[in-house]
Amino acid sequence: MELSVGEQQLPATLTLPAGPARGALAVLHGSHADNRSYFLYEHLARLLPPAGIAVLRYDRRPRIDGRDVPMNAQADDAAAALDVLRRQVGDVPVGLWGFSQGAWAAALTASRHPVDLLVLVGCSGVSPARQMRYGTAEQLRRHGYGDADLAELDRLRGVAEAYLRGGLSRAAAQAELDAAVERPWFPLAFLPREVPEPGAWPDMDFDPEPVFGALTCPVLLCYGDTDAWIPIEESLTVWRRAAVAADLTIARLAGCDHAPTLHEAENLAGISPQYAQILLAWLDRQVSCPTT
Repeated sequence: MELSVGEQQLPATLTLPAGPARGALAVLHGSHADNRSYFLYEHLARLLPPAGIAVLRYDRRPRIDGRDVPMNAQADDAAAALDVLRRQVGDVPVGLWGFSQGAWAAALTASRHPVDLLVLVGCSGVSPARQMRYGTAEQLRRHGYGDADLAELDRLRGVAEAYLRGGLSRAAAQAELDAAVERPWFPLAFLPREVPEPGAWPDMDFDPEPVFGALTCPVLLCYGDTDAWIPIEESLTVWRRAAVAADLTIARLAGCDHAPTLHEAENLAGISPQYAQILLAWLDRQVSCPTT
């Protein structure tokens, strides 16, 4: 099947339970996990339908000129996925599952289009720019680099951000990158060797706090205990401050980093049993029919 959003036709796969569905989830993508066959999404399609929960996976829309897909476009696609699910499963709880960048997009979608539930894995409570400063600094720390290198990395990312915001010339930004590329830690900075076009990162200053404040549904937040990319405690502070109308459940996954896998595995066999158990139990509570 295909998901139609304006002129976009996104290949999609809907996995239904053998019997009537008790609920349904649409899957939103991590920034470098665009395809519906990604193992975390396939895991949902294997785990949830036997529990009565339908799963809709689709390929993320293509990047244009190498630029990331804007958050608003991701939210438009997710809203279309919700419509498809509701037509397929009828009057049962329908929600979104999002990983990493997809968690931001899922929350943004839910702030505009009411959903019955949200599952967010590795969701940052700070802007993409701040999150990447944290994540790249953590990469350097874990590779043994010290304070001087961390300070240089922070200054370099500040230069890149200033250029992308229009506050620094291209020549000045490129000169800074040229000076930094010989640093042994530069591959861990996650910066290009050549500066992109201005505005290449339109969502760099996306503020998730107002989005969290607009949510009213139950939300399951899953964080790996050793997540190298998300400032977890700062993110949870934002969630607790902003999402006063939402019903938050927070799960810390032992042995997991950014993905809900053990030993940083990137395959189905490595998925944390704790994550699967928490997900199934929480969803069962959300989709179970109330007793009368």
